[in-house]
Amino acid sequence: MKKATAIFEEGHHRWYAIARDPMRPSFLIDTNEYLVQSGHDALLTDPGGMEIFPTVFSALAEVVDPTQVRQIFASHQDPDVISSLALWIAFNPNIRCHISRLWETFIPHFGGDKQTLIGMPDEGKELHVGVAQLQAVSAHYLHSSGNFHLYDPTAKILFSGDVGAALLPEDDNALYVKDFDRHIAYAKGFHVRWMGSNQAKRDWCERVSKLTIEQLCPQHGAIYRGADVMRFINWFDELKVGMA
Repeated sequence: MKKATAIFEEGHHRWYAIARDPMRPSFLIDTNEYLVQSGHDALLTDPGGMEIFPTVFSALAEVVDPTQVRQIFASHQDPDVISSLALWIAFNPNIRCHISRLWETFIPHFGGDKQTLIGMPDEGKELHVGVAQLQAVSAHYLHSSGNFHLYDPTAKILFSGDVGAALLPEDDNALYVKDFDRHIAYAKGFHVRWMGSNQAKRDWCERVSKLTIEQLCPQHGAIYRGADVMRFINWFDELKVGMA
């Protein structure tokens, strides 16, 4: 089962990783969800598919009152990112979901309407969770044409969606990357195939390398922290992507 682990705590400002689930059915890709809490307000990133809603909800409820989750951040439109939206709306009809403006008429096939969905402009926007100020960072074509990451300058955390993802062996459930060279071998094939633009990749690497990032948190696989953050950015910058 999934569990929520605190990865940043400072006063009433917290981040939790709702990490991988070794007990999930083998036909489902494993995912990470992240919860940002500030006071009595919370935001959930890429809440996952409808199939894992019960395990995500249960893990989240161990650390925060679920009624405090008033916002969702969806990096892009994939079903493993946001197909649970209808279930979150059933729990809280007033929940709001931040998504690229490109997907405002696509996501309602999973659930929601114009009131639920808040379309983000291509250049990104500032989001507020309690007193915390977060930044939606554009990451278009990595891999979706309308794609965003979420940066917290206080926690120095970048939620990076599919960038940094690694398809790890079933017995590797560590929260953080322990051996970068071994880990990156499980990331290479995914990035070569799923990241569609070398130009967009280079642009992203240049922009995020100017941010102070202590933890880079992908939607799949382990979290990069410390020196491994810049090691990943440099590795990604040099990688040729968009090839079958």
